[in-house]
Amino acid sequence: MYLKSLNLRSFRNYRECLVDFDAPKTILVGNNAQGKSNLLEAVELLATLKSHRAVRDRDLVCEGTAEGKIAATLERANGTVDLALTLRTQARRTVSLNSETLRRQLDFLGVLNAVQFSSLDLDLVRGSPEMRRNWVDSILTQLEPVYAHILQQYNQVLRQRNALLKAFRKESDSNNSTANTQNSSELALWDAQLVTTGSRVTRRRARVLTRLAPLAQTWHSSISGRSEVLELKYAPNISLEKDDPEAVQQAFLEKIQQRRIAEQHQGTTLVGPHRDEIEFTINQTPARVYGSQGQQRTLVLALKLAELKLIEEVVGEPPLLLLDDVLAELDLNRQNQLLDAIQDRFQTLITTTHLGSFDAQWLDSSQILCVEAGQIKR
Repeated sequence: MYLKSLNLRSFRNYRECLVDFDAPKTILVGNNAQGKSNLLEAVELLATLKSHRAVRDRDLVCEGTAEGKIAATLERANGTVDLALTLRTQARRTVSLNSETLRRQLDFLGVLNAVQFSSLDLDLVRGSPEMRRNWVDSILTQLEPVYAHILQQYNQVLRQRNALLKAFRKESDSNNSTANTQNSSELALWDAQLVTTGSRVTRRRARVLTRLAPLAQTWHSSISGRSEVLELKYAPNISLEKDDPEAVQQAFLEKIQQRRIAEQHQGTTLVGPHRDEIEFTINQTPARVYGSQGQQRTLVLALKLAELKLIEEVVGEPPLLLLDDVLAELDLNRQNQLLDAIQDRFQTLITTTHLGSFDAQWLDSSQILCVEAGQIKR
């Protein structure tokens, strides 16, 4: 797939901006806070409908305006597609394909595929389990767009069940036996929904990590000079011995029953994929605790290259690669490994504050754009 053009209107610090991409690699150069990352964020939104930098749409729209728009023309193997996302400060966002507004945002996902690698991703190893869960969920959303709906369902059930557990704890403190009986009956209904939706999330995470792990191991071995062995392990909150819907649901239910008293005492759900972990070990040592900064950078780079390969395998076309000010964080060896892996195979958008990280061959084959105060010039 190839992103031919990107049009931003009242998005972040871009009032009106049209970019035509005429080379496999585009380098966006400029000082900090000029809008380089905002442009990559726009592409990320078209790919996943999410931003890792903002939660609310109003934060994405230019100050003083009611709505902003991101539009793009994408060339895919089966033809050209026009995408558009309209963001509003006071109303719901809308999406359209080929000028037709879609009723379901789910139908927008999977049209444009992209892998983003930013300096924030270097916290993937040392950061919280939530960061690693979000990373896996983001991959799944692109590979299997219906997963976004499954995850949304699970989170809705989780919120409702947590509210009930809080009410249960409150009534228990006041020794209201009638209310406790009613809450217990209602809790059983939410248990069943939590098990159903949670099992779908768990099984899909397990499957995608099983496919991703060998790809990451191969890249890691290459980057580390075959001196280190990476293991990527999914550690779900429940016992997961096989990918069987009934077995997973049964394990889920048993774990809920085991933690019943603790959940009612704490007033929150203690069982489910919202408590999953993804473990990285290097030479059988936990990378989160013992990995050096260099080892952690190698690990994250291997994960991102594995993401690229997996999406290409599943989708049948190479995704876009978005590199947000990450080359400065990598030493020369890792930079070369990354740049050699990209070549002209993946359309790549790179932000940087200077061009010193690139050799002459790369600069000659790249489109170089200067970004200054929301304006882009060649």
